[in-house]
Amino acid sequence: MPDFDAENQELAGAATGLRAVILAGGKGTRLAPFSVNFPKPLVPLGDTPVIEVLIQRLIRHGITDITLTLGHLAELIKAYFQHRRQLVEQITLRYVDEEEPTGTAGSLASVQGLDTTFLGMNGDLLTDLNFHDLVRFHREQNAILTIASRAREVHLDLGVLEFNGDYRVTRYLEKPKSTHYVSMGVYVYEPAVLKYIKPGVHLDFPELVVRLIENREHVCAYPSQCHWLDIGRPDDYARAQELFAQKKDDFDEI
Repeated sequence: MPDFDAENQELAGAATGLRAVILAGGKGTRLAPFSVNFPKPLVPLGDTPVIEVLIQRLIRHGITDITLTLGHLAELIKAYFQHRRQLVEQITLRYVDEEEPTGTAGSLASVQGLDTTFLGMNGDLLTDLNFHDLVRFHREQNAILTIASRAREVHLDLGVLEFNGDYRVTRYLEKPKSTHYVSMGVYVYEPAVLKYIKPGVHLDFPELVVRLIENREHVCAYPSQCHWLDIGRPDDYARAQELFAQKKDDFDEI
């Protein structure tokens, strides 16, 4: 595993001043019933909504130009930030309202002024990822898109059979485990990516990645060992609450 920690002061602060786009418009159906009448980015960790925990982490990295793409229950998210003046005064906060969802990549076409390297991320994740390290890696690789990734162990609670063309069993694996690098939902984009996204046309992020690869664009994965949880399901949310309570100081440092 490569070590991408900063080794000298000259390379520190790579993410400072970049714009960030946070996707905060999903319905969060997997997190029901929490998200039926409540936007998923506002679910609390302790007494702080997950999206504010994320924004506070961006601020610590010098990332203060932040755009939220909104859809489901957008007015509740806006109302929350109207009452968080002390936070909002530290940043430039913009909103993009989508009447019809255009997907986790398609919504970028509605964000104006993305003409330099920028960050994109889901608004429902908990991480202590170092954005400086991520951006520096992206630039060193000369990538058009870099996807932050985290090892995730998958347990299959079944007996798995392997057999040949004659149906003869060649291997039996009882409750196997496998490790995969998964997308953390945090990305570094070059503006050249936007030419692959048509305004008003639905496009999810996995489709965008396939499109870039098919066009021989340089897409990279950044492997990280940071804390990370995607708050997509009730059990993930419970684990995120526990992790935040136990490791809160880790999310306050870079």
